[in-house]
Amino acid sequence: MSAILIAGTHSGVGKTTVAMGLLAAFTQRCAVAPFKIGPDYIDPSHHTAICGRPSRNLDMFMMGEDGVRQTFASASAGSDICVIEGAMGLYDGVGDTDVASAAHVARVLDVPVILVVDVKGMSRSTAALIKGYCDFDPRINVAGVILNQVGSPRHGEMIRTAIRQELSVPVLGEIPKSSNIELPSRHLGLYMAHEGYHMDYVPQLRELAENCMDLPAIRDIADQTLEREVVVAKKPAKHDVTIGIARDPAFCFYYADLIDSLKRHADIVFFSPLTDDLPDVDGLYFGGGYPELYAEELSSQSKIKKQIKDAATSGMPIYGECGGMIYLCESLVDLEGVSYPMAGVLPGETEMTRRLQALGYTDASVSDTPVMRAGRIRGHEFHYSVTHCDPDARFTYRMNRGKGIRDRMDGMIEYATLGSYMHAPPSFDVTRFVESCG
Repeated sequence: MSAILIAGTHSGVGKTTVAMGLLAAFTQRCAVAPFKIGPDYIDPSHHTAICGRPSRNLDMFMMGEDGVRQTFASASAGSDICVIEGAMGLYDGVGDTDVASAAHVARVLDVPVILVVDVKGMSRSTAALIKGYCDFDPRINVAGVILNQVGSPRHGEMIRTAIRQELSVPVLGEIPKSSNIELPSRHLGLYMAHEGYHMDYVPQLRELAENCMDLPAIRDIADQTLEREVVVAKKPAKHDVTIGIARDPAFCFYYADLIDSLKRHADIVFFSPLTDDLPDVDGLYFGGGYPELYAEELSSQSKIKKQIKDAATSGMPIYGECGGMIYLCESLVDLEGVSYPMAGVLPGETEMTRRLQALGYTDASVSDTPVMRAGRIRGHEFHYSVTHCDPDARFTYRMNRGKGIRDRMDGMIEYATLGSYMHAPPSFDVTRFVESCG
């Protein structure tokens, strides 16, 4: 099995552009399995659109080393090459450690790293920078570098000469400063692939990779990956329980592994709170996304809101994460102060803010609920909103790490409905939720 990991010296260095360009180029030639390091929903949506197969998250903090190995092995089945996109800088992990860093994943999976370096304003110093990344942890195989923001052919040759003189690492590509491909973004990151902005860039990204990167050399490096076991997933069987998953532009943050886990235990029906009636299901899952961008449309759908409220009061298990929790609350107040009635299941009102309220990994002690068993759960939070709960609101998560909804508490519960700012990990155990739905 061939594999490479695209890492950067720091955030914003161009690794997403490089990774997406390689995905687009290699997909024209063979079957590509895409992966993304860290708790990211947006980049994987682009990977998936390019490759035509789900991009999987590899997150050591949330999934553990065994979980990452298992996901990588199973999702690699049927592919000719695996391309993993890193996060932040190569060695940036949780706190001052390398836990959950790109280097951590490369070390555990024994995958060669291609380092993307922004060379703007540097020449010979580029070699010193690369040498530091190569020598910092000898367990990491930095097998090649791609130079970004190269000012001119002469600039590129100066850097190549310095690298040849000081290092044995090959230069696998030069991206000129004039290429200037920028993917449109907003407060939570890039636009999602399904929103259409992405597809216009795919031909440009493919052309960039084909013209500026040494694809045969990159493939040769990937082919040197050690042989490993590939796990072929079994086809999901028919089940007695059906889970409805809200999936549309307002609710679009889902891990492919978590959806697959649900499919192993229940039948799945996707629906849109923007356009549909509530399907005939035994439980509901509302993922994160952008309900604030569709507040007026969501608020106007009175029929499905009443159906969801009736299902909740009758005891149907319902789970909502971040944007899903916001929708399940009584109302959403936008940045102009306009209040929109939501589903009205959870006793709280959410107010959007211009300032980031929480970002990072989370760890919580969880009380027993119809959605999950008592114990510990790791996840992450990322939101530009605050939720004002009723004084008697009940919570089931005590945050050991992270902010939560209020006073380091998260997991607001009403009836058998659980809503949290915390996003559950890709390896979230869904068995209690499915059992309760049965």
